[in-house]
Amino acid sequence: MAVNVEAVLQFLRRNGLSEAESALRDDIKEKNHLASFDFEKFFFPIPPPIRITAASLPPPSDSSGENESKSSSSDDEFVSLGSSTSGFCSSSEFVNPYGDGSPLSSDGRSQFGTARTYPEWTEFYLQTNNKNEETEDEEEEDFMSPAFRESDFFIFPAPTEDKFITDNQFENALGVGGVYDKSSSQGSQTEASLDYLDKPSLLNNVEEEDSKHYIGVDDKLERECFDGELLGFSCEEDAKDQVNVATDEEEVNVVDDDIEEEDEYEVFDLRIIHWKNRTGFEENKDLPIVINSVIGGRYYITEYIGSAAFSKVVQAQDLHNGVDVCLKIIKNDKDFFDQSLDEIKLLKHVNKHDPSDEHHILRLYDYFYHQEHLFIVCELLRANLYEFQKFNQESGGEPYFNLRRLQVITRQCLDALVFLHGLGIIHCDLKPENILIKSYKKCSVKIIDLGSSCFRSDNLCLYVQSRSYRAPEVILGLPYDEKIDLWSLGCILAELCSGQVLFPNEAVAMILARIVAVLGPIETEMLEKGQETDKYFTKEFDLYHLNEESNEIEYIITEESCLEDQLHVSDEMFLDFVRTLLEIDPLRRPTALEALNHPWLSSSSYN
Repeated sequence: MAVNVEAVLQFLRRNGLSEAESALRDDIKEKNHLASFDFEKFFFPIPPPIRITAASLPPPSDSSGENESKSSSSDDEFVSLGSSTSGFCSSSEFVNPYGDGSPLSSDGRSQFGTARTYPEWTEFYLQTNNKNEETEDEEEEDFMSPAFRESDFFIFPAPTEDKFITDNQFENALGVGGVYDKSSSQGSQTEASLDYLDKPSLLNNVEEEDSKHYIGVDDKLERECFDGELLGFSCEEDAKDQVNVATDEEEVNVVDDDIEEEDEYEVFDLRIIHWKNRTGFEENKDLPIVINSVIGGRYYITEYIGSAAFSKVVQAQDLHNGVDVCLKIIKNDKDFFDQSLDEIKLLKHVNKHDPSDEHHILRLYDYFYHQEHLFIVCELLRANLYEFQKFNQESGGEPYFNLRRLQVITRQCLDALVFLHGLGIIHCDLKPENILIKSYKKCSVKIIDLGSSCFRSDNLCLYVQSRSYRAPEVILGLPYDEKIDLWSLGCILAELCSGQVLFPNEAVAMILARIVAVLGPIETEMLEKGQETDKYFTKEFDLYHLNEESNEIEYIITEESCLEDQLHVSDEMFLDFVRTLLEIDPLRRPTALEALNHPWLSSSSYN
């Protein structure tokens, strides 16, 4: 912007801005270049808005054959608006930003069965020797759950977004310079750069030319000041205020305080995929599942897996790299959408702290919004424990969940809970449907569905956990913590061992009656403090149930039983372990770490 300095000096003098005129002259004399002095930078010390440039996309993948034609043609049909995974989605392969270079499977075929087919289990069950053991181990070891590219955590807005930053102190406070390692674009990343996973944003190198494409605070103030005569007011006080901003230490402190407040927040972008030349409006709120169709120009649907309360799940192939994935399609509902955003946030948080995929938690690959639905893309696993046990029972074969395998599964679940609880996260919905098998032969599992999970520091919801796996303190309306997950795990082990749900999904009063029958009475102190106690107990703490048909109160008399009769086993160490997890009083119930040290888990009698 070319400025006639003499004209500026005359303007200041004419409008009585003698102090500003004197300061300008002194600065010009000091710098000794009157003709080229940048008046704008002097008079308006706040820098002009800076455009945040988009992330550099990785080079396109080399593909051939049918996949290439499908992918290229599909890309022409869609436009993607703003993405936290823009770099990720154009990648030809999944890259682990934490430095783990484990190779992916070399072929493009399905790495897993689905929830409805069990080819590996059938082969495993029919085997009478270990001839194929080495071959199968090699195939499974080939697979390493893909993780995020760095662009999924580092917020790189798309070029179409108008984002501004008007204070270079904000950039300095984030420490942008020198931490981000560009070499990490191929999957390697310095330890220091991991700190940016907790930052609200990361800025690319900004060119000065970009600033002139935007109009910010400075331009507005300049126009108002120089048009002061035309507008009929004096801008002497405004000019003094602007000059004082640059030297006022209190103002700088205010900016620092704002930066500290921004550290309390974290931001992730949601990519929105539209058909070109069409709005996002859909005639039907339910997304039709069409086998052999492509979602978002990238995910080729191969099989329908199932549905849950607020989502549908399909198996799909990622056309960008040939990897089979699980596509979770959230129903078009505001509450479901919000809950699924929490799941994305938690999965990103958990995966970030488990870069090597060692703690048996589901891996998140991608997420986006398309056709009025939120999509979550995760690793494809096999059957959940409930479905597989049902299949195992109906097939008439030898029970899969013997004590040796239950011991292996329990160790993995407890390791996952120790990890989650260490991050301050309560799963809140642990049940057989939310534990999926990764390998039948190795008996490896993973915990899924963090949609109901929360941080311990959250305002905890009164109603959590599926009813048959709900801890007594939750039922009675008492304060709860991570130990509710240990209660759920105890219920799961009992169910896998016996083949029957320990506390069937009946009226809550009936579940309490069964808990009392199998595990003993609930302590009076818990009943007295429970917010929900009067819904199930009289003032004398007698258990009752309201008959919905007759609308009459019925008192419940419990029939005493024991855990051994319910589980149909006589192994004392296993019974003691389950009984420990099913301790009614949460103060005496062990933590996940304490449960890992139980003698049953280190017993070698099942090998």
